[in-house]
Amino acid sequence: MDYMNLIQMTLDYIEDHITEKITVNQLADIAGFSTYHYYRVFNSFVGMPVMEYVTRRKLQYTLHELSNNSKVSDIAFNYGFDTHAGFTKAFKKCFGYAPTFYRLHAPIGLPQKVNLRKLKENKTGGIILQPKIIQRDAFKIVGYKFKTTLRNNAHSRDIPAFWDQCNIEGKESNLYHTQNPPRHGEYGICVNTNMETDDFSYVLGVEVTSFDKVIEEMFQLEVPEATYAVFTTPLVHEDDFVSSIQGTWKYILEEWFPSSGYEIDDTKLDFEFYDERCHPWEHDKLSMDIYIPITKR
Repeated sequence: MDYMNLIQMTLDYIEDHITEKITVNQLADIAGFSTYHYYRVFNSFVGMPVMEYVTRRKLQYTLHELSNNSKVSDIAFNYGFDTHAGFTKAFKKCFGYAPTFYRLHAPIGLPQKVNLRKLKENKTGGIILQPKIIQRDAFKIVGYKFKTTLRNNAHSRDIPAFWDQCNIEGKESNLYHTQNPPRHGEYGICVNTNMETDDFSYVLGVEVTSFDKVIEEMFQLEVPEATYAVFTTPLVHEDDFVSSIQGTWKYILEEWFPSSGYEIDDTKLDFEFYDERCHPWEHDKLSMDIYIPITKR
């Protein structure tokens, strides 16, 4: 009897009925085991209790729904969660951050189907990015702010366009000229996220020692002290730079957070930091840093 094939049959059933209510008894019947024996065998092959796996897999599929801008309450109902709050709690317990944070940073497609035999044979994963864990004191940012939305993925178009606009209009160079920042580097920070409307503001700014030189059109922001996981994107050529940033966010949210023992500290601010390392006129390959405030689970 090939136990792996039998467990694979139940994994396939879970995929095909992911929005339905699934019970251990159903899955045990498919495998031809008693419920108790199936529970033990499943745990041995997959590495977690069967119903925990079902919940986690449902949550993996909700990532796709989030990236399509479906309402959180609709997603919760479609995947069998009783309430919006119950879904959000389960999501945060699984991934370490709230659904809105995922939608803000890492839209993706449908999750790949689980192939148990392939996973057992190929133990190598994708890229492995280990962050630096640092404590950083509060600091000040001065920059330019604009409003955008998660609806219809508008932010994924608006934010790059805003960077281009700031460059074309000389706003970025004006920040350096008027603010005299202590270090070179631009910060990209999302603030004032409204979970009901999916609207938020985006700030492009530089670090300053005081707000004394702020002029009227500029926005000022105090970033609180926090413990951060700092991820540096892989070194890539300019044409692949945007993809490397998106891929790093995908890795952080889907692979690192769920197994890290940390969760996002949503009382603080996450941000991206771009310095000389992302200047194509200085370097053949580019990289940047992603700072995520964390706390132990």
